[in-house]
Amino acid sequence: MIGKPAGRHKVLCLGRTYCDIIFTGLQDMPVLGRERFAEDVAIAAGGGAYITAAHLSSLGRPAALLTRLGTDSLSRSLDPELEASGIDLSFIERSEDAGPQPTVALSKGGERAFISRRAGTSRPATLERALSASDIAHLHIAEFATLRDNPDVIALARDRGLTISLDPSWDDQLIRRDSDFFRLCEGIDIFLPNVEEGEALTGETSDDMILRRLSESYPLVVLKRGEQGALACHGSTVASAGARPVDVVDTTGAGDAFNAGFLHSWLGTSNLEASLAAGVEAGSLSVQSAGGAPPRRRD
Repeated sequence: MIGKPAGRHKVLCLGRTYCDIIFTGLQDMPVLGRERFAEDVAIAAGGGAYITAAHLSSLGRPAALLTRLGTDSLSRSLDPELEASGIDLSFIERSEDAGPQPTVALSKGGERAFISRRAGTSRPATLERALSASDIAHLHIAEFATLRDNPDVIALARDRGLTISLDPSWDDQLIRRDSDFFRLCEGIDIFLPNVEEGEALTGETSDDMILRRLSESYPLVVLKRGEQGALACHGSTVASAGARPVDVVDTTGAGDAFNAGFLHSWLGTSNLEASLAAGVEAGSLSVQSAGGAPPRRRD
């Protein structure tokens, strides 16, 4: 059974942290040579590791962020949000070469587009210290790009008795059938792709076939289907959860919010149907406001 080491409860979230500049209320997406105007804009901390950790914390699950942040003004502008998130920030590495790292997100209904800049290495100097912390139960890797840059992280986590999940996070240069994706992902316990990523990795177009193919490589596969909910396969058990209709403001980070809801439930219950429902609920709440993280805590 994929669970958590006895006596440990905290989830460690590894990945890059971005400064998200999110435009919402677009009538049309931009095209070359044309200017478009948005109804609103929000600036917030982003990246799958932070968003997942923030939602875990809001659900009552202890979470730590393992990332690198710059010392520039854009990176420092995220400090108030990070400090208010309830996340354990003790494993963040600050370095001049780690920023600025912005993402411009354009959101129109259920569609979105991103432009990001990656800065410096994705390997925090605090990596091994974080993995060895006595209260860490589970490592969540928020993007395949980070795993590819740090291929030893799965073995390091396993040596310390941790379970491991991965959200591949779309990358045009990496999520391809002819890459070494599956070799580098050996040892992942919980695989959390969306349908687009699943199609690219398997070559299948049916959700059921995508789930079946991926289940040949991972003990637990959770396929995120957006407004159609989610499917999951764990051994011989297959489960599904539908999504309730909501007013969509911004889909940025919805998949990461889903990850948090699912992991929080699964690590506590190992109940597949309940965990799928928890993931869908977290994702549904996320799309109803701009930005990926939940609202800031108030004392």
